[in-house]
Order: sequence, then structure tokens, then C-alpha cells
Amino acid sequence: SSDVCSSDLLDRYASAFENADAAALSRLLRDDATFEMPPILTWFAGRGRIGRFLGDHVFGMPGDFKMLPVAANAQPGFACYLLGRDGRHHAHAVQVLTVGDAGIAHIVSFNQPELFDVFGLPQILPAAVGTGGAPVAGGAGGPRR
Repeated sequence: SSDVCSSDLLDRYASAFENADAAALSRLLRDDATFEMPPILTWFAGRGRIGRFLGDHVFGMPGDFKMLPVAANAQPGFACYLLGRDGRHHAHAVQVLTVGDAGIAHIVSFNQPELFDVFGLPQILPAAVGTGGAPVAGGAGGPRR
């Protein structure tokens, strides 16, 4: 079913992000995918450009990011926690994805840690929390486009 395919795609997306694997993440994107980070005006179009941007400017070492599934306005997404100097993962961004049959078509990364409160998520991730599982928040309170 498409839900199973979508779930697998989202699991692979989270894994690629957590493993700082731009090549693996790029393979999940449609050729014409777009990536944006409002309110920053710069955005990226195309699988290759998105992969290069993430590889060059976002990804560091495997384990730097922890991804928790969320839902925003009935779309899948992730709460992205970034490893801090204190060794703990801190709220960093809420990503909302548009997923189609051919892969991920659009990623919107709201790099606004204050949004974690809207989703009822902690600002600092407890050490025992990993990825996977059901989305932790539902649509109405999430970011709007």
C-alpha cells in the first residue's frame, strides 16, 4: 500500500538525516524536489542541489541529528534535534514533507525551536529517545504555509 511505502520512505529519510548521509537522502527525493527554510529567502530546487546543500552546510557527523516523526497540517514531518556542545540534542527545526509516489517532492524546514512548544515537544531531547514510531503531534496546531 502507499501508506507502507510512505512509511518506509519516511523511515529512510530520518535514517539518512541521522547518519549525515546526503547521498542516501538525495535518492529519496524526486528529480524536481524543492527545499526551503522560511523565513530565509534562499531555496533549493533539484535533487542534486538539495543533496549538495545538505552535505556541505547541514550535515556534520552521524548522530548530530535525532529525528522524531510529527504531523503538521495532515502532512508528515520531523522534529529535528541537533547535538549541542553539552552532549544533548536540542530543538532545531520542524520539517514538513510532501511525499508522492515518486519520492519526496518538497521539504520545508522551519528552523524555529519555539515551534516545538506548539507540538508539545521538549526543547532538549531525553537521552533515551530515538526515532521511529507514530507521529507525536497532529495537524491543527502545526506550522501553516
